[in-house]
Amino acid sequence: MSIDPSLLMNAVAAGILLGGFYAAVALGLSITFGQLDVVNIAHPAFIVAGSYLVFALNGGFGLDPVLAGIILMPVFFVVGVLVYRVYYAAFERTGRESLAGLAFFFGLMFIIEVLFILAYGVDYRLVETDYIGKQIEIGLLGIPWRMLVPFCAAVVMTGGVYLFLSKTFLGRAILAVSQDRLALQLMGADPIKIKQIAFGLGIATAALAGALLIMIGPVEPTIGRLYIGRIFAIVVLGGMGSIPGTLIAAIILGLAESLVATYIGPSWAPTVAFGILLLTLAFRPSGLLGRQA
Repeated sequence: MSIDPSLLMNAVAAGILLGGFYAAVALGLSITFGQLDVVNIAHPAFIVAGSYLVFALNGGFGLDPVLAGIILMPVFFVVGVLVYRVYYAAFERTGRESLAGLAFFFGLMFIIEVLFILAYGVDYRLVETDYIGKQIEIGLLGIPWRMLVPFCAAVVMTGGVYLFLSKTFLGRAILAVSQDRLALQLMGADPIKIKQIAFGLGIATAALAGALLIMIGPVEPTIGRLYIGRIFAIVVLGGMGSIPGTLIAAIILGLAESLVATYIGPSWAPTVAFGILLLTLAFRPSGLLGRQA
C-alpha cells in the first residue's frame, strides 16, 4: 500500500499539535494525582468549566480565549485550594480518601456538569477569534491556527510549571511532599498547606486548558468525560508526577491517535489511550520518566 507523503506529513503535524493540547489537559492531573496521590476524577469537569467561563468572557467582552483563560487561572487556583480543604477535612484526614474520596470527586464532576447544563443547556458552544478557521500553508503542510495557538500555549504553560516546581522553594516543597513528608516538616513547611497550594495549581491549569479546548472545537457540559481515559493514560505513561514526561507522553498519544484516525479510522482513535495505558502498566509501570520502585 502506497503512502501519500502529504497525508502522512499532515497526520504527523496534527498529532504533534494535538499532543501539545493533551499535555495542557493532563498537566493538572500530573500534579494532583502524580504528586499528591489525589485521584481527582473531576479534573476534566474543571476544564469544561474553564471552557464555559472563557466562552462567557469571549462573548461578553470580546476577550481572546487564551487571555481569558489566563485571567481565570487565579480564580481556579482559589477554587482548587477550597476543594482540597474540603477533601482533606472530610476524607484524607480521616483515612477515607481511597473510596469515599473518589466518590467525592465523582459527585463534584456531576455537580459541575449539571450546573452548566442548567445554565447553558446541552447545545455545543464555540468562541470567536480572528484566527480560528485560518491556517498556515507550508508546502504540502497545512497548520490550522486553532491547533497551533493551543499547542504553543500548552508548551509555555508546561514549561512554566516545570520551572516553578524545579527552581523555586515552594515548587521543590511540592515535589518533596510526595517523597519525604518528614523531611519537609523538618524544613519548617506544613505539608497540608503545601498540598493545598499544589492542588490549587493543578486546578489553575484547568482554566487555560479549558480555553484551549473550546478553541479547538465546540464543547458541551459532559464532553470532559471523553478525556478521562486519555489524561490518566498520559500521566501514567509519562511517569507519575513527571512534568517533562507528561509532555512527551501527550505528544506520543496525540501522534498515535492522529495516525490511527488517518489510516484506520476515527472511530478507533479513542481506543489508543486505553491500549497505551494497559501496555504501560504491563511493561513499564513507572512510565517513561517516572521514578523506579
